[in-house]
This record gives sequence, C-alpha cells and structure tokens, in this order.
Amino acid sequence: MTVWKTSLRNFLAHKGRMALSAVAVLLSVAFVCGTLVFTDTMNTTFDKLFTVSAPDVSVSLKSAEESDAVPDYGKPETMPASLLEQVEKAEGAKDVEGQVSTLQVTIVDSHDKNLSPETGAPTIAGNWTRNDLRSMKISSGHAPRGPTEMMIDSNTADKHGLKLGDELRTITSAGEIRAKISGIAEFTVTNPGAAVAYFDTVTAQRKLLGRPDSYSMISVTAASGVSDTELKAGVAAALGDTSRYTLKTQAESAEDSKDSMGSFLDVMKYAMLGFAGIAFLVGIFLIVNTFSMLVAQRTRELGLMRAIGSSRRQVNRSVLVEALLLGIVGSVLGVVAGVGLAVGLMRLMGAIGMELSTDDLTIAWTTPVVGLALGIVVTVLAAYVPARRAGKVSPMAALRDAGTPADGQAGRVRAVLGTLLTVAGAAALWGTAHTDGASEGSLLLCAGVVLSLIGFIVIGPLLAGAVVRVLGAVLLRFFGPVGRMAERNALRNPRRTGATGAALMIGLALVACLSVVGASMVASVSDELDKTVGADFIVQTADGQPIVPQAAKAIEGVPGLAHVTHYTYLNATLTSPDGREDKDGLVAADPSYQQDVHRDVLSGDLADAYAKDSVSVGEDYATEHGVEVGDTLDVAFKAGGTAKLTVAAITSDDTSIDGGAKYIGRATAAAHIAADQLPDSLMMFAQAKDGQEETAYAALKKALAPYPVYQPRNQADFKQDLQDQVGQLLNIVYGLLALAIVVAVLGVVNTLALSVVERTREIGLLRAIGLSRRQLRRMIRLESVVIALFGALLGLGLGMGWGASAQRLLALEGLNALEIPWTTIITVFVASAFVGLFAALVPAFRAGRMNVLAAIATDG
Repeated sequence: MTVWKTSLRNFLAHKGRMALSAVAVLLSVAFVCGTLVFTDTMNTTFDKLFTVSAPDVSVSLKSAEESDAVPDYGKPETMPASLLEQVEKAEGAKDVEGQVSTLQVTIVDSHDKNLSPETGAPTIAGNWTRNDLRSMKISSGHAPRGPTEMMIDSNTADKHGLKLGDELRTITSAGEIRAKISGIAEFTVTNPGAAVAYFDTVTAQRKLLGRPDSYSMISVTAASGVSDTELKAGVAAALGDTSRYTLKTQAESAEDSKDSMGSFLDVMKYAMLGFAGIAFLVGIFLIVNTFSMLVAQRTRELGLMRAIGSSRRQVNRSVLVEALLLGIVGSVLGVVAGVGLAVGLMRLMGAIGMELSTDDLTIAWTTPVVGLALGIVVTVLAAYVPARRAGKVSPMAALRDAGTPADGQAGRVRAVLGTLLTVAGAAALWGTAHTDGASEGSLLLCAGVVLSLIGFIVIGPLLAGAVVRVLGAVLLRFFGPVGRMAERNALRNPRRTGATGAALMIGLALVACLSVVGASMVASVSDELDKTVGADFIVQTADGQPIVPQAAKAIEGVPGLAHVTHYTYLNATLTSPDGREDKDGLVAADPSYQQDVHRDVLSGDLADAYAKDSVSVGEDYATEHGVEVGDTLDVAFKAGGTAKLTVAAITSDDTSIDGGAKYIGRATAAAHIAADQLPDSLMMFAQAKDGQEETAYAALKKALAPYPVYQPRNQADFKQDLQDQVGQLLNIVYGLLALAIVVAVLGVVNTLALSVVERTREIGLLRAIGLSRRQLRRMIRLESVVIALFGALLGLGLGMGWGASAQRLLALEGLNALEIPWTTIITVFVASAFVGLFAALVPAFRAGRMNVLAAIATDG
C-alpha cells in the first residue's frame, strides 16, 4: 500500500510532466479504437443492407456467381423469362419476381454531367420490384410506368439537385434511355453511397440487358410458415436441373455479400491499425525518455527511499505503478476519443458521398478492452527499463549525485549490438537489390527494414554524437556562444538525444521510402509509355467500364484521326498442347494495335497474329507450356463458341504495359462469338494525322462530351493522371503517418520541457552571469532544431535506402527507373527544422520566465 501511495503522490506531483506522455498514449489508443469502431460500423451498415435487401431465396446464373472468374465485359448475363413459370410452381413460394440489374451504366443530366458517385461506389440500374420495398420506399412521385419514366434514389437527387420531371440520360451497351424522373425512392436502411436508378421491367430488359424476355435474377418470397431452407429445396425441385443456376437463401446471399465486402474492410482496418502501431512505437520513445528523465531528476529522492529501508524491488515497483497510472489515464481518455474519431470519420465519409449513419454506430466490447490493454501494456513495458535503472542506484551514490551514473558497459554493448544489427540490415537490403525472385526479395526487404530500423535505434546515441557535431559546425556556429551551448546541451545526454531523434526518424523514414517508391513508379511508367505507346490518344474509364457502341462510333467519326483501334478483353479458357488449361483470357484488337503499343517479338511475326484463327502469346506462357510458333491452342470462349488458334508470334513480357497478354484479331473473335455476345471494347486507341494532333484532340473531347464517363487522354494527360493517382495515395499514407509524427513532436516537447526542469540551477546561473532571456530561449530553440534535424537526417537517409531497395523489387515487374524526389526530401528536411522550432516554443517560454534567484537556489 505504501508503494501505491508514494507512486500516486509522485504521479500527481509531476502531472504536468506526465501530460504529454499521456497525450501520446491517448492519440495512439484513440487511433486504434477509432479504427475498430469505424470498420465495425461499416460492417454493421453493409450487413444490415445486405440482409434486408436479399430475397428469401434467389436464383441466379452460376457463371455470374463465380468469384474467381475474370470479369466479362460483354453483355450482361441473363436467364430466360420462361424460367419464372417453373419457379412459380415451387412448393412454399408465395411471390416470384424477375429482377433486372446491371452496373454497366452511366447516368448523366441535361448538362452531360456524370451522376455516378465519386467515391467509387457503384451506379446500379434495374427494374422496380416488390422485393425492392424491403430496403426502399417511394418518398415522392411514383414508380416508372413506361419507357419515358425512371425513378432515382433520394441521395443522388439531393446531391445533384434533381427533382420530379427532370430528364436524364442513361447510357447502356444496348443504347440510351431518355427518361424523366417520375419518382424518388428513399432507403429505409443506410445507403453507403451507391446511385440507384429504376425503370419499368420491359424497358429495363430491352435497354439494360439488351434482351427482351430475360432477367438477371429471380427472387422468391416464402409463404407463411415456410422457412427459407424449405423454400430453397422447393425451388430446386421445381427447376429439376440446377447445374446452371445458383440458389441461395437470404442468409446465404447476405453472408456472401458480407464476405466480399469484408475482405476490403479488413484490408482497410489492418492498414490503419498498422499506422496506429507505428504511432505506438514512436510513443514508446516518448515514454522511455519521460521516465528516464524523471528517474534522473528524482535520484536523491529514490536514494533516500533506499536509505530508509525501501528495497530495490519497491523502488522499481513505484516507477512501474506511475507508468500504470499513466497508461490507465491515457488509455481511458483514448477509448473515449476513439469513439469521437470514428464519428468524425463517418462525417468525413458522408461529406465525400458515402453515407454512414450514427444510428449504426457499433462499439463492440472488445474495442475498449483492446484499447485499454494496448495502452497500459505498452506504457508499462516502455517504463520497465527506466524503472530497473532506478532500482539499481545505490543509496549513497544517489545521495551524493544529482543524476544516475552512466553505465559504460551498457554503452559498449549497445554500440556492438547496434552495429551488428545495422550491418545485417544493410546486407539484407543489398540482397534485396540483387535478388532475381520477387518472393525472396520481399522477405529480404522486410528483414532489411526491420533490422536496419532497430539497428539505428540501438546505435542512435553513438550517431547522435557525430551527427550533432556536424550539424553544430554547419548551423550553430553562426549563433556564437549560444549556439555552442545548444550543441553541448544536445550532446550532454546522447542516449536521450538519440531516443528523441529516433522517434522522429521512424515517421520520416517511412515518408522518404514511400516518396522514393512513388516517384520511381511514376518515372518507370512514364519511361515505359515513351518507349512502348505510339498512340496519340487513349480512351478508357477510371473504373474499367466498357466503351458502349454509341461512344465507340463517336470516336470513330472524329475528323483528323489516321486510325482508331479497338481493344477488347475476351474471357476464355485456353488449352495448350501439353493439355493444361489457362484462364487468363485473350485480347482482341485491330491490326493497328501494333502501332499503338510496341512489343518486342522473340519469334514469329506479330502481324500474323491478327490474321484469321491466329494468336500471339507471351514468353512466360510459351516457356511454361512448351509452346512454339506453329503450335495450336484450343480456345473456349465464355461468351460462347470454340476455336483452334495457331501461335503466330511469341512476345517479350519485359514490360509493365500489357505484359503477358495474348492477342488475336477482332475478326477472329467475331468469327467465333455471336454478335450479340461479343464484348464491348475496354479501351480504344487513336492516332492523329500528321500535324493535326491538337485539332484531333479537341474534336475527340467534343465528340465524347455527351459521354462524360470516357476520358480521352494524350500521353501527357496519362502521365499526369498517373502522377495524381500516386500522389493521392501517398497523401493518404502521409496523413496516417502524421499521427506518428505528431507523437514524435510531443516527444521533443517533453524532452525539452523535462530537460529545462533538470537544468533549473544551471539556467539560473547562466542568467545570473548575463545570459538574456532572448538568448536563453534561442539556446533551447537551437537545441530543439538540432535534435529534430538529427532525427530527420537519420530518417530520410534510412528511408531512401529502403525505397531504393524496394524499387529494385519493382524492377522485376518492369518498373526499372529509380527516381529520388529531391524536392520532397529537401522540403521534409527543412520542415523538420520548423518542427524543432515549434516544439521548443513552450519549453523556451517557460525557461525564460524562471526567477533567477529561485532557480539558483534549486537543489538540482
């Protein structure tokens, strides 16, 4: 009990010094709990939507349900309407409906503005059925009654200011639908952001599916007292042969949808938790520094406790109890803040179009338990080393000294261990850069990153002495005696400086690494575009939708184009001469594709591959299956039809564009696939006539203005889009890393604040012999800047090494260019100096306000 009382008294006595460490614990725990609450809420939202909207039993085509199938860009798969009559005879069926649904649509307003969600959520078009009343209700107007009427969801209407009577165009592969809004439907459960449009059944069949008397799915409602399982059995009996169909109960449909969405949510959750783990790692340095300095400042107090009978274990335990109290306070506040963070993330998602209702806010019992356990365990473990150090101090040495004695042997062990770890990490990174296998290289890269990071952390105090002296010579000497004192203060305790700098080093190392990888990816693809792409223009969508025939005709009619190339993906199974099957599919293109995308040909003639019943294959496929020019491949197209194709060429896979693709001519595809089953083009390429590039580009944009989902781009646009996409991804990562950097800044603030307290008498003496308040504050600010720049140098250097090694792995996939983003690196380095200045504001201000006589009288 005495230990607890003493620890509680000390904790309350130093609550100001503990505050920043508590904030670090709070932020880390809040990020963990906020992530868990946010992803659990998203799961609840989607689970409720999937469960409510699924029919009691659904019947769909089996091929459409194959999760491992390569996407098919042809007409939507359908089942005959006559199947409805069979299902209606099922025992236990109360209501049977045919449903039409497709994602391959674009809805635009009268100003040709795309109404699809900007969040990546889908646009869904279908027919309005009684099953839709499970999850929606008509809030105004009425359901569509003919080909000139449609109904949209209320979220889309509100977002774009749409009202009853407004005319919209729905662009589909079977043609356009011009219809006025006859009704607006409101979700009775949370809509996560999808845009939904409804038509009458006949219009939906004719224009969305391209086939009258057909459906995408059949939904069956159970009669009273009939379970879903019994109804499923009755439907199966009514169908007889179910080999082509998939039957699911409501629970099974919901579970499958949850699984597909859950995999995405899991990736997001674990990525965010990974960044929270980085923040925890950085927080460890802050807590270690805090308790190390508090133990040093209370050496006399601890020595007195030992002198009056406290055992080493009791002293050790008293420090750990203080850490436990810190962990409890920080973790409890962190759990509460985490719920607030989750609500904030939900509001943010709502602002960008993904609606998440706080009514679905889900706080599992495991969330606070995980948050509290992590915060408390990490805090206590971080304080363990300072606690042991406190217990080792002898009573007489403590009563004579104001600080703990240095452990020379520990310093030597640290130096040897840190050097070994750093060398091992460097060797692993070197191995990464010289490996020929991606899997082996990935393992080496992970080992190199971990070992080099730990090595730098361990050897930090040794590096601090050398690096700070260099920084002092370059920067601090301009500030005269004040600069030299700042340098000596930073060098006074290399272990403390090393730990403080290491906290900042971790976040900046990841920033530098990702910057190098991102810049190298952009540079590599840009180089590849310059070498490989000969087309002036490329037309495609951001989400992989096919180009509908009417848009394709608009492109073909653009004046000033020398040629236009269609690029179509065909879902097909290939059987090689060795009898093995391959489901990678084929690319059907016009012969002009050879001019649009240049490929190195290893054998044969690529032009012959576009002749009738011919094909080209990549070198990896040819090597794996022993295929040579002249061999025959058996092909079964998913859209129907079979063919025997002769291998006319083998192309190199050493490219990041279309590597490994197998090409056939579009004429060959048309000869074996029915016209109404032939997929639409996934991309289109165009070459301008000489001297007409700008005119043709303007005409191409004008021709596609009514189809805003298709963005024509020249090579400069393509490169800029790639750079923007990588930049957006990096900005998200930098935003997540900002938490770790904030915690590191708190560490610098706490280190300076505690060092000011530790040097109270020294500061008083300096002031007494003539050091002005301004000079004192400058000295502390310069010390902070040096510590921040020390961490930045280590972090940026380490991160560039990681990034360069990672780029060598990317080179195995054809991304060969190494690009160091010096502008970013220099900006981050300079920003670190400002971080140091910011971190020193409060400690410098407090030091400047000290009473000189009181400071001199302080018992250090």
